[in-house]
Amino acid sequence: MVTKQKKKEMSKFQELINSTTPVLIDFHATWCGPCQTMHPVVDDLKNEFKEGLRIIKIDVDKNAAISAKYKVQSVPTFLLFKEGEILWRGAGIQTRADFKKLIKAKI
Repeated sequence: MVTKQKKKEMSKFQELINSTTPVLIDFHATWCGPCQTMHPVVDDLKNEFKEGLRIIKIDVDKNAAISAKYKVQSVPTFLLFKEGEILWRGAGIQTRADFKKLIKAKI
């Protein structure tokens, strides 16, 4: 059964990814070592792209419905959206340089 809270979260998420500003979703878990490795990389990218890219971190344990909808089976998983479309999907550790280059190429 889907609760009102879950519906509200899904609606807010849909609104976010439908933006004309690209949105990078970082699906992570607090217990995940590679996720911890990626946190500073993602934070650097957030500072680098400023208003040109929104970065949202989603804890898969706290947001199971969203994680299931996008079939997140390993963490970290990254999805890059623009206007509701997935521009790129990747998982695992990325170097800052490679991640930046990839994002620039997609947006």
